[in-house]
Amino acid sequence: MGKIILASSSPRRSGILKKMKLDFDVIPSEYDEPHNQTAFSYDFVENLAYNKALDVAKKLHTENKSHFVIGADTIVVIDNQILGKPKNYQEAEQMLKHLSGKTHFVVTGVAVINSQNLEYNIKSDTTYVTFEELTDSQIKYYIDNYKPFDKAGSYGIQELPEGYVKSVDGDLDNVIGLPSKVVKELLQV
Repeated sequence: MGKIILASSSPRRSGILKKMKLDFDVIPSEYDEPHNQTAFSYDFVENLAYNKALDVAKKLHTENKSHFVIGADTIVVIDNQILGKPKNYQEAEQMLKHLSGKTHFVVTGVAVINSQNLEYNIKSDTTYVTFEELTDSQIKYYIDNYKPFDKAGSYGIQELPEGYVKSVDGDLDNVIGLPSKVVKELLQV
């Protein structure tokens, strides 16, 4: 099997691949993802993952080796609407208030592209997350201390203090940003 390349600079995604004991390199994708989509569809998130992987696979295409490029995109969805990354404190606060006391779902699309022949496989995974009823002071504490401005839905599940999440139904790695079982399936390892 050729070298595995992660088309993401996310330390959380790298951590998941390390936990899986995979040998990989990181080449961040420069794909400029659209930020105007608000209605959820699996095609949308899988297309983002594909385009991120394709950006890196095309750069490696001239080499005479097969590299397996992993692209991923994670979105948070509530009421069939995508919650992106918050632009500021107020948007983060608004998102967390919207998630408070409710169940939402997190979808990660994963694409693996062979850089030599550009053949690809795409799959996504869905995990349901239910938040506790959050107080205004809990929301303020989390935003002030964890600055979730680079995270879809304004939170990172791995850093949420106790008392914020009621339940997780599905793969926790998916919520963190890379579903390990899907990666194994697409790489066939």
